[in-house]
Amino acid sequence: MVPLVLLAFVVSVLAVEGYTSRGFAGDEEGRGERAGRTGAGVPRQVADGGPVVDAGHDPPRTYRAPARTVVLTFDDGPDPVWTPRIREVLDRQGVPGTFFVTGRQTARHPDLVRDLIRSGHEIGVHTFSHPDLATQSEDAVDRELAFTQLALAGAAGAHSSLVRMPYSSTVGALDGPSWSVARHLGEQGYVLAFVDQDTRDWSRPGARAIADAATPRIPGRGTIVLLHDSGGDRSQTVRALETLVPRLKADGYRFSTVAEVVGVERLTGGVDTAERWRGWVFVTAVTVSGTTVSVLGALLLVVGGLVLARCVLMLGLAHRHARLARRLPWSGPGPGPPVVGPVSVVVPAYNEVVCVPTTLRSLVASDHPVEIVVVDDGSDDGTADAAEALELPGVTVVRTPNRGKAAALNTGVLRASHEIVVMLDADTVFEPSTVRRLVEPFADPAVGATAGNAKVGNRNGMLGRWQHIEYVMGFNLDRRMYDLLHCMPTVPGAVGAFRVSALRHAGMLSGDTLAEDTDLTMALHRAGWEVRYAEHAVAWTEAPGSLRQLWRQRYRWSYGTMQAAWKHRHALVERGHAGRFGRVGLPLLAVFQILTPLLAPLIDLLTVYGLVFGNAALTLLAWCGVLAVQGVCAAYAFRLDGERLRPLWALPVQQVVYRQVMYLVLMQACLTALSGYRLPWQRLKRKGNVVVPPAGGGLGSKV
Repeated sequence: MVPLVLLAFVVSVLAVEGYTSRGFAGDEEGRGERAGRTGAGVPRQVADGGPVVDAGHDPPRTYRAPARTVVLTFDDGPDPVWTPRIREVLDRQGVPGTFFVTGRQTARHPDLVRDLIRSGHEIGVHTFSHPDLATQSEDAVDRELAFTQLALAGAAGAHSSLVRMPYSSTVGALDGPSWSVARHLGEQGYVLAFVDQDTRDWSRPGARAIADAATPRIPGRGTIVLLHDSGGDRSQTVRALETLVPRLKADGYRFSTVAEVVGVERLTGGVDTAERWRGWVFVTAVTVSGTTVSVLGALLLVVGGLVLARCVLMLGLAHRHARLARRLPWSGPGPGPPVVGPVSVVVPAYNEVVCVPTTLRSLVASDHPVEIVVVDDGSDDGTADAAEALELPGVTVVRTPNRGKAAALNTGVLRASHEIVVMLDADTVFEPSTVRRLVEPFADPAVGATAGNAKVGNRNGMLGRWQHIEYVMGFNLDRRMYDLLHCMPTVPGAVGAFRVSALRHAGMLSGDTLAEDTDLTMALHRAGWEVRYAEHAVAWTEAPGSLRQLWRQRYRWSYGTMQAAWKHRHALVERGHAGRFGRVGLPLLAVFQILTPLLAPLIDLLTVYGLVFGNAALTLLAWCGVLAVQGVCAAYAFRLDGERLRPLWALPVQQVVYRQVMYLVLMQACLTALSGYRLPWQRLKRKGNVVVPPAGGGLGSKV
């Protein structure tokens, strides 16, 4: 539940930030789109009247600036760079300005609006997201204005009845659709401000040209001038004001506001307490969203770097591992005699009646001499009876009360007759050469354990393909890297071998964690033993067949891995082989198996954010680039493992769906670990549908 709440919070934050920060087209672009529209339907008294319109009366009223009066208006702000500089010029010259602010910018920079009001400047509404209102429905128009008023209330406790429609200029440019909107706004109590002179400062023609364009064309006539304090580099506008204001003052002009043109004291007023609180909540939400998205952006850079670093590191080390494996195969001369004597195989089983016959038959077919010890851990489905009924040579069945997998494995080790013990799950099928390949590294007396190559044996269906890709690309490619760095964190329960003396040295298997295999492997490192990877020791295991089963399995794995890492954290400060594992293996485990998977969904979330609110083409290209890197890693891993590339068509869908499931699982495991709750053992239901492909790849028949 908590991961879903966190996910909902992040999605909400991205939605708020996207809506309140998405850029809008400049006035010049909107006017270009409206070029050629006719003025049909616009009353003559409006088309020929002044630039300030009160359309709430019948007939509409228009107003002009008095003689030798200039009203300086600024659109699209407030901007954190240019609005303060423009305000500074106006304040220094002692002249007022009228700032038509957008709701988005107001919510993101509330302090700028407060500063403008404190300095005595007039505030007008320029909608929330700067759309062409002539193309919007009445509901959309009302929503734009309501959001802007909410932002003003939260930023400065203010409400404005003065509005300027985006992409508007002179009243002579009004057309039928825009007049319909103007009339609707008038009915809502708004006074509309158009302009007499457009400086076109957005085109950056130069400070002198802007100042000339703002100077009244007919000496002595009043005028309303359009400038901008946002939407780009406004340095020329700032310099133009420094020239314009003294020039007009010297010519006898005075500066005023739209409110004075209309004949009222002000068009901006205060709001009641309830509205102010609603506005405060809105502005706070925007602020929190902006901060959170900035943090998420930084984390995205981190996770992107980690993903690329992991891919480069894995590819480089896996390539080197493969070359060394070809040059020095385990079957060749080693530091000790090759392992040719019999070994013991321990099979813990709890309610595995469906799988255990197939597993035991595959073990009996091994090309290496084995004794097989089946430890029935209190099954109530006849698992022990089924194993005994097979009457297979060399198989011993031990019945014990139910005490958990670790206890069952310890019982099997104690009953084993040989120094080397192979362990596998009761749902796993070995190839004839698996045991022989698995024990070859024990020719080196420093090796205490070997990890085999576990593969998905039920890879039919989309879920099976996704896990197949994960096993080959994630687990086995990782193991090559860890093997070369001598810090293998886990010998998988599905296929692993151990030296009994090493097990005793490490304290045998423990029930302290839910990942007894990871716990044991880390204990072996701390006891000074080498753990190697036997890539040719292939075992076919049954992967979960439903999302529910997968969730339970990975939840246990994730939580158990965290438990084991915490249990063996002191390896960070130990010496020798233990210290090498602690300072190399544990950080790699924390970064690549916990931190990176936790942050990886940011790629997908911010991809959606970019598609909806940003540059969709660039965002899609970046996401495809990340996917391409993943594809290269997957293809190389499949090649090293001798697998066909055909299942990789499911990789893009895996990245979209499967990765999110793994993220939620890991998030839940992290929250469980933080809460200190001890997760009980969760057994999966087996179907016994492991399929071993024939030599050369492809899927074969059920064993």
